[in-house]
Amino acid sequence: MMRTLLPTTLAVLLGTTALADAPRVAVDIAPVHSIVAAVMEGVGTPDLIVPTGASPHDHSLRPSEARALDEAELIVWVGHGLTPWLEGPLDSLGEGAEKIELLKLPATRLMELREGATFAAHDHGHGEEEHDDHDHEDHDDDKHDDHGDEHASHDEHADHDEHAHDDHAHEDEHAHGEHKHDDHEEASHDEAGHDGHGHAHADGVDPHAWLDPQNAVIWAAAIAEELGHLDPDNAQAYANNATAFGSEIKALTAEIEQELQPVSDKPFIVFHDAYQYFETRFGVAAVGAVSTSDAEDPSPRRLAELGEEIEALDAVCALTEPQFNPGIINALGDVRVGEIDPIGVSVEPGPDLYATLIRNMATSLAACLK
Repeated sequence: MMRTLLPTTLAVLLGTTALADAPRVAVDIAPVHSIVAAVMEGVGTPDLIVPTGASPHDHSLRPSEARALDEAELIVWVGHGLTPWLEGPLDSLGEGAEKIELLKLPATRLMELREGATFAAHDHGHGEEEHDDHDHEDHDDDKHDDHGDEHASHDEHADHDEHAHDDHAHEDEHAHGEHKHDDHEEASHDEAGHDGHGHAHADGVDPHAWLDPQNAVIWAAAIAEELGHLDPDNAQAYANNATAFGSEIKALTAEIEQELQPVSDKPFIVFHDAYQYFETRFGVAAVGAVSTSDAEDPSPRRLAELGEEIEALDAVCALTEPQFNPGIINALGDVRVGEIDPIGVSVEPGPDLYATLIRNMATSLAACLK
Protein backbone atom coordinates (compact mmCIF):
# COMPACT_ATOMS: atom_id res chain seq x y z
CA MET A 1 0.00 0.00 0.00
CA MET A 2 1.38 3.37 -0.97
CA ARG A 3 0.96 6.21 1.43
CA THR A 4 -1.64 8.90 0.73
CA LEU A 5 -0.73 11.65 3.19
CA LEU A 6 -3.02 14.62 3.11
CA PRO A 7 -1.33 17.79 1.84
CA THR A 8 -1.26 20.65 4.29
CA THR A 9 -1.84 24.26 3.44
CA LEU A 10 1.13 25.28 5.56
CA ALA A 11 3.56 22.98 3.75
CA VAL A 12 2.32 24.23 0.36
CA LEU A 13 2.67 27.88 1.36
CA LEU A 14 6.14 27.48 2.84
CA GLY A 15 7.50 25.35 -0.01
CA THR A 16 11.28 25.19 -0.08
CA THR A 17 11.53 27.55 2.87
CA ALA A 18 10.05 24.84 5.09
CA LEU A 19 12.74 22.41 3.93
CA ALA A 20 15.47 24.92 4.71
CA ASP A 21 14.10 25.71 8.16
CA ALA A 22 13.18 22.18 9.28
CA PRO A 23 15.05 20.79 12.31
CA ARG A 24 17.93 18.43 11.62
CA VAL A 25 16.76 14.96 12.72
CA ALA A 26 18.83 11.77 12.98
CA VAL A 27 17.20 8.33 13.30
CA ASP A 28 18.76 4.97 14.12
CA ILE A 29 17.13 2.31 11.89
CA ALA A 30 15.23 2.36 8.61
CA PRO A 31 11.72 1.43 9.89
CA VAL A 32 11.81 4.24 12.48
CA HIS A 33 13.43 6.58 9.94
CA SER A 34 10.44 5.88 7.69
CA ILE A 35 8.00 6.88 10.44
CA VAL A 36 9.91 10.12 11.03
CA ALA A 37 10.12 10.77 7.27
CA ALA A 38 6.35 10.36 7.00
CA VAL A 39 5.80 12.85 9.82
CA MET A 40 8.25 15.34 8.24
CA GLU A 41 7.03 14.91 4.65
CA GLY A 42 6.71 18.26 2.90
CA VAL A 43 8.78 19.96 5.61
CA GLY A 44 12.14 18.19 5.88
CA THR A 45 14.04 14.91 5.55
CA PRO A 46 15.63 13.00 8.46
CA ASP A 47 19.07 11.36 8.34
CA LEU A 48 19.41 7.57 8.67
CA ILE A 49 22.23 6.40 10.95
CA VAL A 50 22.27 2.60 10.43
CA PRO A 51 22.07 1.62 6.74
CA THR A 52 19.42 -0.95 5.87
CA GLY A 53 21.99 -3.65 5.08
CA ALA A 54 23.80 -3.32 8.43
CA SER A 55 22.94 -4.99 11.72
CA PRO A 56 21.67 -2.46 14.26
CA HIS A 57 23.17 -4.54 17.07
CA ASP A 58 26.84 -3.85 16.30
CA HIS A 59 27.18 -1.16 13.64
CA SER A 60 30.27 1.08 13.49
CA LEU A 61 29.54 4.68 12.56
CA ARG A 62 30.86 6.06 9.30
CA PRO A 63 31.98 9.72 9.24
CA SER A 64 28.79 10.87 7.50
CA GLU A 65 26.66 9.13 10.13
CA ALA A 66 28.67 10.63 12.97
CA ARG A 67 28.26 14.04 11.37
CA ALA A 68 24.48 13.55 11.17
CA LEU A 69 24.39 12.85 14.92
CA ASP A 70 26.64 15.83 15.63
CA GLU A 71 24.42 18.23 13.68
CA ALA A 72 21.06 16.85 14.83
CA GLU A 73 18.58 18.90 16.83
CA LEU A 74 16.48 15.79 17.46
CA ILE A 75 17.63 12.16 17.66
CA VAL A 76 15.08 9.35 17.53
CA TRP A 77 16.22 5.85 18.45
CA VAL A 78 14.62 2.60 19.54
CA GLY A 79 16.79 2.32 22.64
CA HIS A 80 19.71 0.64 24.38
CA GLY A 81 18.23 -2.84 23.96
CA LEU A 82 18.59 -2.65 20.18
CA THR A 83 21.68 -0.45 19.73
CA PRO A 84 23.76 -0.48 22.95
CA TRP A 85 26.81 0.78 21.00
CA LEU A 86 24.93 3.99 20.13
CA GLU A 87 24.79 5.37 23.68
CA GLY A 88 28.38 6.63 23.62
CA PRO A 89 27.96 8.56 20.36
CA LEU A 90 24.69 9.98 21.67
CA ASP A 91 26.49 11.27 24.74
CA SER A 92 29.33 12.84 22.79
CA LEU A 93 28.14 13.65 19.28
CA GLY A 94 24.51 14.24 20.22
CA GLU A 95 25.25 16.87 22.86
CA GLY A 96 22.48 19.44 23.01
CA ALA A 97 20.03 17.48 20.84
CA GLU A 98 16.60 16.47 22.08
CA LYS A 99 16.28 12.69 22.18
CA ILE A 100 13.34 10.33 21.95
CA GLU A 101 14.05 6.78 23.14
CA LEU A 102 11.00 4.99 21.79
CA LEU A 103 11.09 1.99 24.13
CA LYS A 104 10.77 4.39 27.06
CA LEU A 105 7.70 6.23 25.81
CA PRO A 106 4.91 5.39 28.28
CA ALA A 107 2.46 4.37 25.55
CA THR A 108 4.84 1.96 23.79
CA ARG A 109 3.60 -1.59 24.05
CA LEU A 110 6.49 -3.76 25.27
CA MET A 111 7.01 -7.52 25.41
CA GLU A 112 9.51 -9.57 27.38
CA LEU A 113 12.23 -11.56 25.64
CA ARG A 114 11.47 -15.22 25.04
CA GLU A 115 13.98 -17.85 26.10
CA GLY A 116 15.02 -21.13 24.54
CA ALA A 117 14.94 -22.47 21.00
CA THR A 118 11.21 -23.14 21.18
CA PHE A 119 8.41 -20.95 22.49
CA ALA A 120 5.61 -21.91 24.83
CA ALA A 121 2.19 -21.91 23.24
CA HIS A 122 0.50 -18.56 23.64
CA ASP A 123 -3.05 -17.41 23.02
CA HIS A 124 -3.37 -15.30 19.89
CA GLY A 125 -7.14 -15.14 19.83
CA HIS A 126 -7.64 -12.18 22.13
CA GLY A 127 -4.59 -10.12 21.25
CA GLU A 128 -6.21 -7.51 19.03
CA GLU A 129 -8.93 -6.51 21.50
CA GLU A 130 -6.39 -6.19 24.30
CA HIS A 131 -4.05 -4.15 22.12
CA ASP A 132 -6.74 -1.77 21.00
CA ASP A 133 -7.96 -1.15 24.53
CA HIS A 134 -4.40 -0.52 25.71
CA ASP A 135 -3.60 1.72 22.78
CA HIS A 136 -6.71 3.83 23.11
CA GLU A 137 -6.20 4.32 26.81
CA ASP A 138 -2.53 5.21 26.52
CA HIS A 139 -2.74 7.26 23.38
CA ASP A 140 -5.75 9.48 23.82
CA ASP A 141 -5.27 13.00 22.49
CA ASP A 142 -5.27 14.31 26.05
CA LYS A 143 -2.09 12.31 26.63
CA HIS A 144 -0.36 14.38 23.97
CA ASP A 145 -1.21 17.51 25.86
CA ASP A 146 0.31 16.03 29.01
CA HIS A 147 3.44 15.21 27.08
CA GLY A 148 3.60 18.75 25.79
CA ASP A 149 3.32 20.17 29.31
CA GLU A 150 6.18 17.92 30.43
CA HIS A 151 8.31 19.17 27.57
CA ALA A 152 8.21 22.69 28.89
CA SER A 153 10.13 21.57 31.96
CA HIS A 154 12.96 19.81 30.09
CA ASP A 155 15.49 22.59 30.47
CA GLU A 156 14.89 22.82 34.21
CA HIS A 157 15.82 19.16 34.58
CA ALA A 158 18.76 18.91 32.20
CA ASP A 159 21.20 17.90 34.93
CA HIS A 160 19.13 15.07 36.35
CA ASP A 161 20.55 11.57 36.24
CA GLU A 162 19.52 9.94 32.96
CA HIS A 163 17.82 7.06 34.74
CA ALA A 164 15.81 9.17 37.14
CA HIS A 165 12.68 9.25 35.02
CA ASP A 166 12.33 5.94 33.20
CA ASP A 167 8.75 6.73 32.21
CA HIS A 168 9.63 9.61 29.91
CA ALA A 169 11.98 9.26 26.97
CA HIS A 170 12.91 12.92 26.66
CA GLU A 171 13.79 13.32 30.32
CA ASP A 172 15.84 10.11 30.24
CA GLU A 173 17.91 11.31 27.34
CA HIS A 174 18.12 15.05 28.02
CA ALA A 175 20.96 14.60 30.51
CA HIS A 176 23.16 12.87 27.92
CA GLY A 177 26.39 14.28 26.64
CA GLU A 178 28.44 16.97 28.27
CA HIS A 179 31.56 16.72 26.12
CA LYS A 180 32.02 16.62 22.37
CA HIS A 181 34.71 14.51 20.76
CA ASP A 182 36.43 15.70 17.62
CA ASP A 183 37.30 12.12 16.73
CA HIS A 184 33.89 10.80 15.71
CA GLU A 185 35.11 7.43 14.62
CA GLU A 186 36.95 6.85 17.90
CA ALA A 187 33.77 7.51 19.87
CA SER A 188 31.76 5.03 17.84
CA HIS A 189 34.38 2.26 17.90
CA ASP A 190 34.96 2.54 21.63
CA GLU A 191 31.29 2.04 22.29
CA ALA A 192 30.85 -0.67 19.68
CA GLY A 193 32.84 -3.01 21.88
CA HIS A 194 30.41 -2.44 24.71
CA ASP A 195 28.00 -5.40 24.38
CA GLY A 196 28.42 -6.16 20.70
CA HIS A 197 25.72 -8.85 20.68
CA GLY A 198 22.46 -7.00 20.78
CA HIS A 199 20.35 -9.69 22.36
CA ALA A 200 21.78 -9.16 25.82
CA HIS A 201 18.89 -6.72 25.93
CA ALA A 202 18.37 -4.28 28.75
CA ASP A 203 15.74 -5.16 31.33
CA GLY A 204 14.68 -8.31 29.47
CA VAL A 205 12.63 -6.26 27.00
CA ASP A 206 12.34 -7.39 23.40
CA PRO A 207 13.47 -4.29 21.46
CA HIS A 208 11.85 -5.16 18.11
CA ALA A 209 8.79 -3.09 19.02
CA TRP A 210 8.47 -1.41 15.60
CA LEU A 211 7.00 -4.70 14.31
CA ASP A 212 3.75 -3.92 16.12
CA PRO A 213 2.15 -1.37 13.76
CA GLN A 214 0.21 0.17 16.63
CA ASN A 215 3.52 1.18 18.21
CA ALA A 216 4.40 2.91 14.93
CA VAL A 217 1.17 4.93 15.15
CA ILE A 218 1.95 5.89 18.75
CA TRP A 219 5.49 6.87 17.87
CA ALA A 220 4.42 9.00 14.90
CA ALA A 221 2.21 11.10 17.18
CA ALA A 222 4.98 11.51 19.78
CA ILE A 223 7.52 12.46 17.10
CA ALA A 224 5.10 14.99 15.58
CA GLU A 225 4.60 16.54 18.99
CA GLU A 226 8.33 16.90 19.66
CA LEU A 227 8.94 18.33 16.19
CA GLY A 228 6.14 20.80 16.84
CA HIS A 229 7.98 22.04 19.92
CA LEU A 230 11.22 22.43 17.98
CA ASP A 231 9.57 23.95 14.91
CA PRO A 232 6.28 25.67 15.89
CA ASP A 233 5.76 27.15 12.42
CA ASN A 234 5.34 23.65 10.98
CA ALA A 235 3.63 22.03 13.97
CA GLN A 236 0.31 21.64 12.16
CA ALA A 237 2.01 20.00 9.17
CA TYR A 238 3.68 17.45 11.46
CA ALA A 239 0.41 16.76 13.28
CA ASN A 240 -1.52 16.31 10.03
CA ASN A 241 1.12 13.98 8.64
CA ALA A 242 1.11 11.88 11.81
CA THR A 243 -2.68 11.58 11.65
CA ALA A 244 -2.56 10.53 8.00
CA PHE A 245 0.19 8.01 8.73
CA GLY A 246 -1.85 6.58 11.59
CA SER A 247 -4.92 6.19 9.39
CA GLU A 248 -2.88 4.43 6.71
CA ILE A 249 -1.25 2.02 9.14
CA LYS A 250 -4.53 1.19 10.89
CA ALA A 251 -6.12 0.38 7.51
CA LEU A 252 -3.11 -1.75 6.55
CA THR A 253 -3.30 -3.58 9.89
CA ALA A 254 -6.94 -4.46 9.25
CA GLU A 255 -6.10 -5.78 5.78
CA ILE A 256 -3.26 -7.94 7.10
CA GLU A 257 -5.43 -9.37 9.86
CA GLN A 258 -7.81 -10.63 7.18
CA GLU A 259 -4.97 -11.95 5.03
CA LEU A 260 -3.31 -13.92 7.84
CA GLN A 261 -6.43 -15.21 9.57
CA PRO A 262 -6.68 -18.38 7.40
CA VAL A 263 -3.10 -19.40 8.34
CA SER A 264 -3.15 -18.27 11.97
CA ASP A 265 -3.05 -21.83 13.34
CA LYS A 266 -0.11 -23.00 11.22
CA PRO A 267 3.17 -23.13 13.19
CA PHE A 268 6.41 -21.78 11.76
CA ILE A 269 10.08 -21.25 12.63
CA VAL A 270 11.96 -17.94 12.33
CA PHE A 271 15.69 -17.31 11.86
CA HIS A 272 16.06 -15.19 14.99
CA ASP A 273 13.57 -14.23 17.65
CA ALA A 274 12.56 -10.78 16.43
CA TYR A 275 8.92 -11.23 15.49
CA GLN A 276 6.75 -11.67 18.56
CA TYR A 277 5.30 -8.14 18.28
CA PHE A 278 4.19 -8.95 14.74
CA GLU A 279 3.01 -12.43 15.76
CA THR A 280 0.90 -11.17 18.62
CA ARG A 281 -0.60 -8.27 16.70
CA PHE A 282 -1.70 -10.52 13.86
CA GLY A 283 -2.40 -13.74 15.77
CA VAL A 284 0.13 -16.02 14.06
CA ALA A 285 2.09 -18.79 15.74
CA ALA A 286 5.89 -18.97 15.64
CA VAL A 287 7.07 -22.00 17.63
CA GLY A 288 10.81 -21.38 17.70
CA ALA A 289 13.85 -19.47 16.46
CA VAL A 290 17.04 -20.82 14.91
CA SER A 291 19.16 -18.24 16.75
CA THR A 292 18.66 -15.95 19.71
CA SER A 293 20.43 -13.19 17.80
CA ASP A 294 21.24 -12.13 14.28
CA ALA A 295 24.81 -11.69 15.59
CA GLU A 296 25.48 -15.34 16.49
CA ASP A 297 25.18 -18.80 14.96
CA PRO A 298 22.95 -21.40 16.62
CA SER A 299 24.49 -24.24 18.59
CA PRO A 300 24.12 -27.88 17.43
CA ARG A 301 21.94 -28.49 20.49
CA ARG A 302 19.60 -25.67 19.53
CA LEU A 303 19.31 -26.98 15.97
CA ALA A 304 18.52 -30.47 17.26
CA GLU A 305 15.84 -29.08 19.57
CA LEU A 306 14.28 -27.14 16.70
CA GLY A 307 14.32 -30.18 14.43
CA GLU A 308 12.36 -32.12 17.05
CA GLU A 309 9.90 -29.22 17.42
CA ILE A 310 9.32 -29.02 13.69
CA GLU A 311 8.47 -32.71 13.63
CA ALA A 312 6.37 -32.69 16.81
CA LEU A 313 4.29 -29.64 15.90
CA ASP A 314 4.23 -30.21 12.14
CA ALA A 315 5.71 -26.77 11.47
CA VAL A 316 5.08 -26.01 7.82
CA CYS A 317 7.46 -23.11 7.26
CA ALA A 318 10.86 -21.78 8.31
CA LEU A 319 11.69 -18.15 7.60
CA THR A 320 15.18 -16.87 6.90
CA GLU A 321 16.22 -13.23 6.42
CA PRO A 322 17.76 -11.60 3.33
CA GLN A 323 21.13 -10.83 4.91
CA PHE A 324 21.71 -14.41 6.16
CA ASN A 325 22.60 -17.70 4.52
CA PRO A 326 19.50 -19.95 4.45
CA GLY A 327 21.69 -23.05 4.64
CA ILE A 328 21.22 -23.36 8.40
CA ILE A 329 17.45 -23.44 8.05
CA ASN A 330 17.70 -25.89 5.14
CA ALA A 331 19.54 -28.23 7.51
CA LEU A 332 16.52 -28.43 9.82
CA GLY A 333 14.78 -30.99 7.66
CA ASP A 334 11.77 -31.24 5.40
CA VAL A 335 10.18 -27.84 5.87
CA ARG A 336 9.24 -25.13 3.39
CA VAL A 337 11.67 -22.19 3.51
CA GLY A 338 10.61 -18.58 3.00
CA GLU A 339 12.24 -15.21 3.50
CA ILE A 340 11.08 -12.37 5.74
CA ASP A 341 12.67 -8.96 6.21
CA PRO A 342 12.10 -7.21 9.57
CA ILE A 343 14.16 -4.08 8.87
CA GLY A 344 13.69 -3.19 5.20
CA VAL A 345 16.94 -4.44 3.65
CA SER A 346 15.42 -4.52 0.16
CA VAL A 347 13.23 -1.40 0.46
CA GLU A 348 14.24 2.14 -0.43
CA PRO A 349 14.52 4.24 2.76
CA GLY A 350 11.90 6.94 3.06
CA PRO A 351 8.30 7.59 4.12
CA ASP A 352 6.92 4.54 2.28
CA LEU A 353 9.33 2.00 3.75
CA TYR A 354 7.40 1.21 6.94
CA ALA A 355 4.10 0.32 5.30
CA THR A 356 5.94 -1.61 2.57
CA LEU A 357 7.94 -3.50 5.20
CA ILE A 358 4.86 -4.61 7.15
CA ARG A 359 2.98 -5.49 3.97
CA ASN A 360 5.93 -7.52 2.62
CA MET A 361 6.30 -9.40 5.91
CA ALA A 362 2.65 -10.41 5.83
CA THR A 363 2.82 -11.45 2.17
CA SER A 364 5.95 -13.53 2.75
CA LEU A 365 4.50 -15.26 5.79
CA ALA A 366 1.17 -16.02 4.12
CA ALA A 367 2.90 -17.47 1.06
CA CYS A 368 5.13 -19.70 3.18
CA LEU A 369 2.27 -21.01 5.32
CA LYS A 370 -0.24 -21.74 2.59
